[in-house]
Amino acid sequence: MKLGILVLAAGKGKRMRSRIPKVLHPLAGKPLLAHVLDTAQALGAARVGVVYGHGGELVPRQMADYDCIWVEQAEQRGTGHAVMQAMPHMQDMARILVLYGDVPLMRPTTLRRLMETAAATDLGVLTAVLEDPTGYGRIVRDASGRVVRSVEQQDARLDELRIGEVNTGFLIADRARLDDWLARIGNRNAQGEYYLTDIMALAVRTGVEIATSQPETLDEVYGVNDRVQLAVLERSLQRRRAEALMRGGVTLADPARLDIRGRLQAGEDVSIDVNVVIEGDVRLAAGVAIGPNCLLRDCTLGPGTQVFANCVIEGAAVGAGARIGPFSRLRPEAVLADDVHVGNFVELKKAQVGEGSKVNHLTYVGDAQIGRDVNVGAGTITCNYDGAYKHLTVIGDDAFIGSNASLVAPVEIGAGATVGAGSVVSHTAPAGKLTLTRAKQATLEHWQRPRKQGPGSG
Repeated sequence: MKLGILVLAAGKGKRMRSRIPKVLHPLAGKPLLAHVLDTAQALGAARVGVVYGHGGELVPRQMADYDCIWVEQAEQRGTGHAVMQAMPHMQDMARILVLYGDVPLMRPTTLRRLMETAAATDLGVLTAVLEDPTGYGRIVRDASGRVVRSVEQQDARLDELRIGEVNTGFLIADRARLDDWLARIGNRNAQGEYYLTDIMALAVRTGVEIATSQPETLDEVYGVNDRVQLAVLERSLQRRRAEALMRGGVTLADPARLDIRGRLQAGEDVSIDVNVVIEGDVRLAAGVAIGPNCLLRDCTLGPGTQVFANCVIEGAAVGAGARIGPFSRLRPEAVLADDVHVGNFVELKKAQVGEGSKVNHLTYVGDAQIGRDVNVGAGTITCNYDGAYKHLTVIGDDAFIGSNASLVAPVEIGAGATVGAGSVVSHTAPAGKLTLTRAKQATLEHWQRPRKQGPGSG
C-alpha cells in the first residue's frame, strides 16, 4: 500500500517576529522542517509533499537535500485549503498521512501506531488529552465514545470548551475518500478558512468510523508559534537525547547542560561534564572523558582520551589515550595518534602528531607532520604561511623543539634533532644534532636604565 505524506509548512509565524519563515528556525541545530522530513523518511513514504507559502523559494531552496514535491500555497486559507493544493500530486497513493512543519518532535513510532490503529478504516486521527487544552480543537464524542467531529476553539460552545481531548491535526486517510471530503468542506466559520478537521464530521455522515490513538509523550504534539515555545521544545528534545545517552552507558554531569546539535555516537563509560556542545557528526569511543565548556564538531576521539575544560575540537581525529587541554583548539585535519598530549592554549591545524608526542603549552602548529615521541616546547610556532601559500613543516621522531622556537616552512627537523630555545629555523635541522640560531649574549657594563627626573622635569 503506497503511503503519501503531506507536510503543511506554509504558515508565516507572525509571533516569531522574524524575517525567516517559521519552519526554518533551528531546533537542535537544524530547521524545524528538517526534523519533520526526517520523520517522514523514517516512515518509508512513497512520496512526500511539502506545502509552503511564506518565505517563497527560501524554504525549498534550504531543504534541497530532501527528496520532496514542493507545492506553493500562495494564499493561506486554512489547513484544508493547503491539503487541496497538494492532493493532485498524490493521486496514485493509497493512503495520505498529514504532518506539520512546525511540530518537530513527533516520533515515527507514534505515527506507525496511528497507521496501524486506522488500518481497517478510512480515517485515523491522533488525539491527546491536555490539562489545559486552550488553543486546540476539541474532539467531540457521542454517548458510546465514537468520534463525531472536531470543533475549533473559536467555534466551540461552552460545554465543548470543557473537553480535555484535543485534535492534534495529525491524521491518516484513504486517498480517494480524502479527495471527496475535501471537495465538500466549506469555510463558514469564525476565521473564514477551510479546516482540514471538518472532514471528520463528513466521514461520520458517510458511515466511516474514525480511529484514534495517542502519542507516547505530549511534547510530540506541541507546535512552535513563538520563540518561547521554540526554547521549550529545544530543552525537551535535548532531554530526550540526554536520556538516550545515559541509558546507553554515558555519564552526564547534568543532563540539562548538554546540547546535541548533530549526531553523537558514544561508547560505554563515556563521561561528559557540563556545558558541552556537540555539533555535526561526533564519535566518542569507550572511556572518553569530556571536561566542562567544550565544543566538539565533526570529530572522532579514541578510547580513553581525556579532553579537559574549555577546548574546541573541530574536524579532528584523535587516537586512544590522548590528553587534550585545557584551553586547546584542534582545527580541521588535525590527526593525533595514541597517547599524544596537547596542552594549555595550543592550536593545531592540518597537523599530524605521532604517538607519544607532546605539544603542551602556548603553541601553534599548522600544516605539519610530527613524528613519534617529539617534544614541542612552549611558545613554538610553525610559520606556515608566506602571505600567499601554506607550506609544510616535518619533524622527525624523537626530536626536541626548545621553547619559543619559530620553524619557518617549508622546513624539516631531522629525527632526534634538538632545536635550541628561541631559534628561528628556516633550513633543515640535521638528525641527531643541536641546531640553534641565537645572537651572542652581551652585557653593557656602563648602561643605565632611563629614569624620571624630579618634579617639573620634561
